[in-house]
Amino acid sequence: MAEDNVVYVGNKPVMNYVLAVTTQLSRAGEVVLKSRGQAISRAVDAAEIVRNRFMPGVKIKNINISTEELTREDGTTMNVSAMEITLAK
Repeated sequence: MAEDNVVYVGNKPVMNYVLAVTTQLSRAGEVVLKSRGQAISRAVDAAEIVRNRFMPGVKIKNINISTEELTREDGTTMNVSAMEITLAK
């Protein structure tokens, strides 16, 4: 999977990510939505809006969930949930 087919989901409004995904899907046949922590729900919302409103032919190809260990500035570590949603035409 090429890095330009990845959309990183953060704190922006959901429709920003919907636009990014639809743009990438029109260029390539596959897009990966990557998110961590509280942004996971925003990634799921974006994927569902793309599938239900904008591009009904798009299918969820794969969903990967994991836990990533992040190191804070003070040296302590914390676990953060992560999710990748692969959408394909």
